[in-house]
Amino acid sequence: MGNREKGSTARACYTTPSLDLVFELLSSRRRRQALYYLSERSDGVASVDEIADYVHTNDDRSDCSADGRSEIAAGLRHVHLPKLEDAGVIDHDARSQTVRYWSQPSLEEWLEHAYHKESFQ
Repeated sequence: MGNREKGSTARACYTTPSLDLVFELLSSRRRRQALYYLSERSDGVASVDEIADYVHTNDDRSDCSADGRSEIAAGLRHVHLPKLEDAGVIDHDARSQTVRYWSQPSLEEWLEHAYHKESFQ
């Protein structure tokens, strides 16, 4: 976690989210998994499909079928990504289905704790 290169084009979020908001964002396993994936990207950019593939591969509770992956992608598009975007953590371009993660140190601190506590890696 947090191995993003110093030359990254990702920018830091300018407002620090409250602790309540950080915990709300991290309360969903799917959102945490999406953030794990995005925070590891050197440029903080990924497609919704790439994130859905990562979540599907790493979620032991998900259906291993294509339908399970489609359900994950739909949940990302309609629930999780909008919540992260409203919090100012990502930008999601619905037309290109591209997500850009904006680094936020207080969120990343708790995200890293969660990453190490979860059984998936």
